[in-house]
Amino acid sequence: MTAVPRRRGFLLGKFMPFHAGHLYLCDVAAGLVDELTVMVCTRDCEPIPGRLRFRWVSDSVKPNVRVVHLHRDIPQEPKDHPEFWPIWRRTVRELHPEPIDLVFGSEEYVHRLASELEAAPLVLDIDRITVPISATRIRQNPAANWTYLPPAVRPYYQLRVCLLGPESVGKSTLSELLAGEFQSLHIPEYGRLYDAMFKQGAGWAAEDFVQLAQGHVTLREEIVRRAGPVVFEDTDLLQTLVWAEYLLGEIPEGLRQLLEGWEPAEYYLLLRPDVSWHDDGTRYSGDDRVRQWFFERLQHWLDSLALPYRIVEGAVWDDRAAMAREAVAALLEDSRK
Repeated sequence: MTAVPRRRGFLLGKFMPFHAGHLYLCDVAAGLVDELTVMVCTRDCEPIPGRLRFRWVSDSVKPNVRVVHLHRDIPQEPKDHPEFWPIWRRTVRELHPEPIDLVFGSEEYVHRLASELEAAPLVLDIDRITVPISATRIRQNPAANWTYLPPAVRPYYQLRVCLLGPESVGKSTLSELLAGEFQSLHIPEYGRLYDAMFKQGAGWAAEDFVQLAQGHVTLREEIVRRAGPVVFEDTDLLQTLVWAEYLLGEIPEGLRQLLEGWEPAEYYLLLRPDVSWHDDGTRYSGDDRVRQWFFERLQHWLDSLALPYRIVEGAVWDDRAAMAREAVAALLEDSRK
């Protein structure tokens, strides 16, 4: 019995950025062929790194889709070079030597590309009716087109605001409040969960702080994919560094190594300990001197790393919330300019 030949599909794009329209195209194409190859075409001169776009596509498409990366400075339009089509034909054949049955896309060039590859063209949603978005619109205003960004792409355009401060200054409450007001999500403090599960306030060792920091990053990476244009983080590695200084008397080498490859937030809110202490049963010290020491150490790290921040202060909770809200609103306004 003769085996039925497998149908192979092919599509290419710059995916700058990869968006819901591209994902729709990839999903439909994957359902119409047995094997689909998506070629991510990038150049050094483009504003979004090629490896990042390749990862976005790889993380977003179905598992049975093969994603290949073409990073090469070759002509982008027929008017750029008299051998434009032969160059592209050879390039595609180099990365996809197998016969291609269908060439997918949402642009007119698909017809000519399919002809060059001796395949049939299938042009989908050329008028952007099914998924009314373009990469240009997203680059111009990511926040206004947020729903068209796949989860893998969102962190690239996201503003992360991190709240730091001593115990009992309202970090968790304020991060939840801001997330609600700005229609996003907040990243809870993994350290509190780690303490409750494993330490119960005692027996901290250097390895605990490394595991805590890594666990917080894992938690954050999952949440940011689901969050809005701005996401609020209840502490980060800087808070962990200061806790290690306080409980161990030094910063473990493992934490210093994490600091070398660390990605800080775009903006920080540093909460001053000028509100009354509230003991919720999980906190370590209500001593005003300890709280002030925490504040000063956090400020030291922010200053030494030249990170942007604003101090949130005042004994009235509503005033602190208003101060934080104004800072975030100004940050978002600046990002749109």
